[in-house]
Amino acid sequence: MFLGGTLAVLVRMPPLVGFLVAGFALNAAGVAELPLLQDVADVGVTLLLFSIGLKLDVRFLLRREVWGTAVAHLALAIPVTVGYLALLGVQSGRTLLLVAFALSFSSTVFVVKVLDDRSDSLSLYGRVAIGILIVQDLAAVVFMAFASDSSPGWQTLLLLAVLPLAVPLRRAWHLLGHGEMQTVFGIFVALVPGYLLFDALGLKGELGALVMGALLAGDAAANELSHQLLSVKDLLLVGFFVSIGFSGDLTWSTVGLGLALLVPLPLQGWLYMILLRWGRLRRRTSVLAGLALTNHSEFGLIVVAVGISGGLLEGDWLVVASVAVAASFVLSSLVNARSSRAVPWLARSLPSRERESLHPEDRYVDLGPADAVVLGMGRVGSAAYRRLVEEHGLAVVGVESNRDRVASLRRSGINALEADASDREFWVRVAHTKGIRVAILAMPFHGTNRVALAELHRSGFRGRVVAVAQYDDDARLLLADGVDDVLQIYDGAGAEMADRAVTRDGGG
Repeated sequence: MFLGGTLAVLVRMPPLVGFLVAGFALNAAGVAELPLLQDVADVGVTLLLFSIGLKLDVRFLLRREVWGTAVAHLALAIPVTVGYLALLGVQSGRTLLLVAFALSFSSTVFVVKVLDDRSDSLSLYGRVAIGILIVQDLAAVVFMAFASDSSPGWQTLLLLAVLPLAVPLRRAWHLLGHGEMQTVFGIFVALVPGYLLFDALGLKGELGALVMGALLAGDAAANELSHQLLSVKDLLLVGFFVSIGFSGDLTWSTVGLGLALLVPLPLQGWLYMILLRWGRLRRRTSVLAGLALTNHSEFGLIVVAVGISGGLLEGDWLVVASVAVAASFVLSSLVNARSSRAVPWLARSLPSRERESLHPEDRYVDLGPADAVVLGMGRVGSAAYRRLVEEHGLAVVGVESNRDRVASLRRSGINALEADASDREFWVRVAHTKGIRVAILAMPFHGTNRVALAELHRSGFRGRVVAVAQYDDDARLLLADGVDDVLQIYDGAGAEMADRAVTRDGGG
């Protein structure tokens, strides 16, 4: 496993490709499946879905670009795959429909991993992709609930009892502080009231983990908990990728058929792009989401396994599906690693739309007419904004990612936009910066200021840039990056504190 992951990194591919190859290589060499490997894989997927639940906004799933794309893609991809399988010589109608259904999903594990590696989980295309995956996963769970031997019964209604659990769980959560207890809490909630309870009542345990994560979503500590689980989740998911290689014995026919199932994949990816464009997203957003979703799903393996256990499919189909899923991961890894080259070409294949008809969160941002832009509207940024307006008479626009702060600033008469200036998606949507002569980087974190500076330069900005920094080495890096001047955030703070102390004490 280590060797496979290392070789993948050395050839500039994601480590998961190496883990997949390692699993198939071990199986082909006759090595018995490692003890507890499947258990490790199951826990990894459970924690993954729990982490997705922590970021879940049910209202977002009800948007047309999410549920509409997911449902329409299933309706279109299944007939396409059925026709292709028929051309390959598959004759059983039941087999055609079930295999096509299994191959119509995209991989939750793979897509979330790609988004995490890019730090794009909270971008619009990332949130849309995850929302589509959740709708697909729910469709798979519904199928498995009715197709498996242990279909849920009346006792499933007892799951409604988990809803009131959210209140005591949140209270206990907030008493635990930070650090390792956050990790232990997340694992407990995902596995016990999540996986084990749902599994005992006849539903997929992974769905339980997703539900429990959703019950805790929206809490101020949800992002921290997700971050705490990241390393544990990634380590356990190694077991998932390796376990795919042990799905069955490989033969030339099963490998050939599995690889042949990659042929319709580009068409499925293009369908995603067309449907997302229909959902009023920009071409670039549609392409990025479509590329991330162009793969087969681990849930498809589960659907095939359920079909085999129910006598609906022959046993060899699990090996065929495993090869198709693993190969799709490899192919998708290669494509997504070079997505910046593919995006312009693929975007030209999508229909055009009027800018005014685009999704509100995906419309182009016009910073003008403005003479200056302040990136980060906290205390420092707000003070800089007022000084530029009141003392220098400039037209200024402030950019701030905190929605509540933006609303407050607007109520006080400040021209503020809600956006993350360190997010490349924002700068891609900026209509122009040519009229702006001054930019102030006033965000609280040094790293975000550097990212925003790089995007500002990439957008064609040629004006004067001033930034804030906390430390001397941060200031030096910003100057090396091309900032014209740096104000250290603590300059004058001591004198200001002394003035306030004397004033309030009544002295001087």
